[in-house]
Amino acid sequence: MRILLVLIFAPLIALALMYFIFPGRLVALGRALLRRRGGMVQKSVAVDGRIWPYLEGGDPSKPLLLLVHGFAGDKDNWSMIAPYLTRDYHVIAPDLPGFGENERNPDLAYDLQAQTARLKAFADTLGLQRPHVAGNSMGGWIALRYAIDYPDALASLTLLDNAGVNGANESALQKLAASEDYNPLVLAGLEDADRLVAMVVHKPPYIPSRLKPVLYADALKYRDQLDTIFWVIATEGRDHPLNDRLGEVKAPTLIIWGRHDQLLDVSCVPVLEAGIAGSVSHIFDHVGHVPMIEDPKATAAVMKGFLAKH
Repeated sequence: MRILLVLIFAPLIALALMYFIFPGRLVALGRALLRRRGGMVQKSVAVDGRIWPYLEGGDPSKPLLLLVHGFAGDKDNWSMIAPYLTRDYHVIAPDLPGFGENERNPDLAYDLQAQTARLKAFADTLGLQRPHVAGNSMGGWIALRYAIDYPDALASLTLLDNAGVNGANESALQKLAASEDYNPLVLAGLEDADRLVAMVVHKPPYIPSRLKPVLYADALKYRDQLDTIFWVIATEGRDHPLNDRLGEVKAPTLIIWGRHDQLLDVSCVPVLEAGIAGSVSHIFDHVGHVPMIEDPKATAAVMKGFLAKH
């Protein structure tokens, strides 16, 4: 009985100590366990002299799925959906330059054409032949540009609440950022974290206060650079949306959206449907801006149903 009690309580005590004394290690442990559950392993590759960290999982003999994260995100934005994808697909999820563990060079160009060209160079360096490309938010905009700029280089396109297209209605983000004086996606401080999370997801999770300094360390450290990148892409989205170029997309296309998206209004969906011939869409009524995080199982099911046909 004594041994049994030790086996039961020792891990709980260890977790409690990590939470109060070493919260960074607890977050790292959670990230590692999430990656392991999805069969994702971190790797890196040099592309044009720049080191790209990326996650890879699944059987390399199966169809290839390239996943592109959004603004202020990173490769682990896909870790929650990975367990439902790596069973059937060879999954690659990189950190884009300017984000995650990739180079944070403030002198780089972060316009969408530049980032799309870098993603293509990454795919070429790894020898990724006609992957299925999926992207969320800014990453969806990059995926859309990928399909337009390199039409023969992908097997299909999946857009998850993608930027780069204007719908009939302005989103809450667009209204707040209209004056160019306020960036709702950059943290003013830790006390601002709950507001940001509530804007991104429909049903915000509880985040323990001890973990916030760890979880938002990079967002605060690179706040000024993220702000600069945001206005680059926000201005491009306002002045040069891809609405008039959607007809150039030839790849089979799936559009996924959250009805409660406050960053990119759901009215973008009919614009994409009308512009991309043969495209199909799915709107989640209980989701905000990041379907692959808010409901990874259901999002994966929609993606797999589409990908199985292509």
